[in-house]
Amino acid sequence: MELDPANLPLAWSVVIFAVSALVIVFAGRSMAGVADRLADRTGLGEAVTGAVLVGAATSLPGCVVSIDAAWNGHASLAVSNGFGGIAAQTAFLAVADMAYRRVNLEHAAAAPENLIQAALLVTLLGIVLVVANTAPIDVLGVNPASVLLLLAYLLGVRLTASAYASPMWHPERTQETREDQPEAATGDDSGISAMFLRFALLGIVLGVGGYAVGKSAVGIASHTGLSETVVGTLFTAVATSLPELVIAVAAVRRQALTLAVGDIFGGNCFDVLFVALSDVAYRDGSIYHAIGAEDRFVIAVTVLMTGILLLGLVRREKHGLANIGFESVLMLAAYIGGVALLTLTGG
Repeated sequence: MELDPANLPLAWSVVIFAVSALVIVFAGRSMAGVADRLADRTGLGEAVTGAVLVGAATSLPGCVVSIDAAWNGHASLAVSNGFGGIAAQTAFLAVADMAYRRVNLEHAAAAPENLIQAALLVTLLGIVLVVANTAPIDVLGVNPASVLLLLAYLLGVRLTASAYASPMWHPERTQETREDQPEAATGDDSGISAMFLRFALLGIVLGVGGYAVGKSAVGIASHTGLSETVVGTLFTAVATSLPELVIAVAAVRRQALTLAVGDIFGGNCFDVLFVALSDVAYRDGSIYHAIGAEDRFVIAVTVLMTGILLLGLVRREKHGLANIGFESVLMLAAYIGGVALLTLTGG
């Protein structure tokens, strides 16, 4: 029998939420080391490993939350959880920038793969907005745009891998640029299969933690009276995005800077697929047309933050305020301002 979170006392919902978030944090921290070694041992590189493997794995908690919310008819929670996660994770990159004290992170982690991921993210978000503003169309309850989103994502992954294997241009190398080079073998003699297995097990832990976070968040929403968009953007999105923050900071400390940036971009692009997966789970028609004004506002904030970050990646400022670039300051300002407006108008 499925537990109805609305029947739980508020205190229990908060406790479950907090404990699940801690589980996500510790699992994400362990995943950073495994991912860094996999990038070296498989030859995929930090950017591709971060964008594809880590990005997808760390998105599992949010994916579980969105699919479960859509299945139970909470369309706004399902959508805002995904897009709120993108906004939170982009802001987390500014936090990772603060953790790297030597120079601006976007300068040191220059890679064409990250630019492709940023452009892919804007493209995927654009598809969602276009479909949300057209006439409702669905085949067996699923909008054809969900297939388009998946195909666009797969094409973007292929372009990212091609940019790493055969780049058509290179960013200018400076003394502060941290190139993605395989590290020498350490005392960990685990085979690739064993590392993939450990990576998969950590991904399962993240998924279970995400499910618990989503259930408890619905309980919190039912007790507090906050809208599903506010709960999805602030509670579930931030909690299920904690793996990206933990891995990004841990990767920075390991000097795996490209992995840190790739993790954020990869997670963001995969998070857009939450809409497609939620559309399949949502049985009341096309979920794109259940997107309300508050959800569109969250999408607009994510586009704004991604544009600012893309400008920072191209500009490659070395030193800014407190050794962080202008993009980090503006991204944090956009995120905090967006959250404040959403809370004041949508609570």
